[in-house]
Amino acid sequence: MALNLVMLGPPGAGKGTQAIRLAKSRGVPHISTGEILREAVQANTDLGRKAKAVIASGQLVSDEIMIGIVNDRLRKDDVRNGFLLDGFPRTVSQADALDNMLKDRQSPLVVIDLSVNDDELVRRLSTRRMCEDCGTVTGSLEGQPAIVCDRCGGGLKQRSDDQEEVVRERLVVYRQSTEPLIGYYEHRPTFRSIDGSQDEESVAALIGNAVDGATS
Repeated sequence: MALNLVMLGPPGAGKGTQAIRLAKSRGVPHISTGEILREAVQANTDLGRKAKAVIASGQLVSDEIMIGIVNDRLRKDDVRNGFLLDGFPRTVSQADALDNMLKDRQSPLVVIDLSVNDDELVRRLSTRRMCEDCGTVTGSLEGQPAIVCDRCGGGLKQRSDDQEEVVRERLVVYRQSTEPLIGYYEHRPTFRSIDGSQDEESVAALIGNAVDGATS
């Protein structure tokens, strides 16, 4: 049976890390909406040109554009046996559109929500650093911050949107716009909420068990 899965959770919950692990272990494409948005812009598609213009103006990419880009991606051959969406849907409108995209698929949509309290999210995000050369984001040991990137040796810096006051504002925005997705999905038999505050290995094991339970 194909695995069609969406990973939800606030900034800093570990969605990206866990999504990559799970997609690899289950043999399905990891579809990061940030990446496919950049790909659409670079490919100069109609939707990519629209997205580029919006981004250049400093605005957020609309639901309409994101839905179109995701719809195009889910039409490709490599998702016949499933996919893992990371970063979509972000709104109830996008979730409704995703349901329409998947209405002809036999396998249900599995939804995993990583739940982490705000104080822990602030701690994680405000202590992580980004490489100035390759862009790799890395966690820092509190009190013993890393100095150089493990990947390329470049210098590390704090992203402007990882400062504590900005992080807390990002979480307010998340609660307002994206958290209603929990209400949209939580009554489905394939919805699972996972305690994402544990260590990476423990969370990965919990997610694996949750996916097995939701698809059995």
